Amino acid sequence: MARKAKRDLTIEQQLARGPIDLPFLALVMLLTAIGLIMVLSASYASAMYNLDPAIDTGGDPLYFFKRQFGFALLGVFAMFVISKIDYQHFRWMSVFVLGASIVLMLMVFVPGIGKSGGGALRWVKIGPVRFQPSEIAKVGIIMFFAAGLSKRTGQPAPPKKWSKRTFTGRMAARLDRVGLLELIPYGVVLAVVLGVIALQHHMSAMVLVVVAAASVLFASGISLGWFAAGGALVGGALVWIITQTDYMKARIEIWQDPFLEPRDGGFQPIQSMTAIGSGGLLGKGLGNSSQKHLFLPEEHNDYIFSIACEELGMVGACVIMALFALLIIRGFWLALHARDRFGTLLVVGITSLTAFQTFFNIGVVTNFLPPTGISLPFFSYGGTALAIQLAEMGMVLSVSRQIAAPKAE
Repeated sequence: MARKAKRDLTIEQQLARGPIDLPFLALVMLLTAIGLIMVLSASYASAMYNLDPAIDTGGDPLYFFKRQFGFALLGVFAMFVISKIDYQHFRWMSVFVLGASIVLMLMVFVPGIGKSGGGALRWVKIGPVRFQPSEIAKVGIIMFFAAGLSKRTGQPAPPKKWSKRTFTGRMAARLDRVGLLELIPYGVVLAVVLGVIALQHHMSAMVLVVVAAASVLFASGISLGWFAAGGALVGGALVWIITQTDYMKARIEIWQDPFLEPRDGGFQPIQSMTAIGSGGLLGKGLGNSSQKHLFLPEEHNDYIFSIACEELGMVGACVIMALFALLIIRGFWLALHARDRFGTLLVVGITSLTAFQTFFNIGVVTNFLPPTGISLPFFSYGGTALAIQLAEMGMVLSVSRQIAAPKAE
């Protein structure tokens, strides 16, 4: 009976039931487990002291860990459920995911639903759940761009017939010839998403959305000339913002020399480097960090890697970075071997987002980069962020199920 039922399945259904990529799954689970251990170690002091008026931990030293562990279970469950879905369904779902993320980001400004934290209005609270809608926007952009750009064949499209008798027709023909018309719909969507995020003054989310979109565009074969033009435009805008904003200029100066304001803006990077340096080669031992006792701000969030360096030493930090590197390499390997272009672009976008987020976070905590507010995947405290990251990994695993199948265009 089981064999007959299997024969009754369509080819697509049989492909979607293929084996998931075990090396990728093992790396995800290992990083999640280590991240939970580090949240437990880094957060118990601040949870016990309960000095943040916005969060009532009740003096429970396991407060943050228990919440993170609960969302980790939810994320792992979502990952396995999503991994069993034929990833071709993500094509039509992309519009709804992106649209929902924009609506949720606008709900941030609705009184009673939008919540502030750390001086910023970036959260939505629906019942007991509090999350940043920009996390959903990142994966929504990847899905939308991958679904649309997967239709490109990689060969130059035949030029459309535009009327050469009118100025509009001649201009449209030129824009079509250089490939700009193809990019306009994606540029409009990206501008809308970035505009909503800009209203929240969430610079780190804007950076990651741009990275996610650019990675999919690059993998789809868009001309490098457009990347050079876009990079010059973004770089020029960034320089203008920094030079015209006293706040940004001050942050850059403090990044270059944190000891200019050791008790104010430079306090966090100084404490972070102190934690990293005091770990030495082998670390102080798990749970023995000194900096997490209210010296280092955001010790269980954006700066959790500093605590990992202090407790596990350079050896432990290198092991963590090696695991991230293996996960990223394996992700790109899966992208190269995906059954079709949509699978390739989807995995490239998710893997690139994870790679850049990891690089930015570690760069900030080591003071290699100026502060960005970007968290470390699988490690930083944030339940909904962790659940969404694991759901993204489920998408990658869904693509991996069909790798053994003949490639489709």
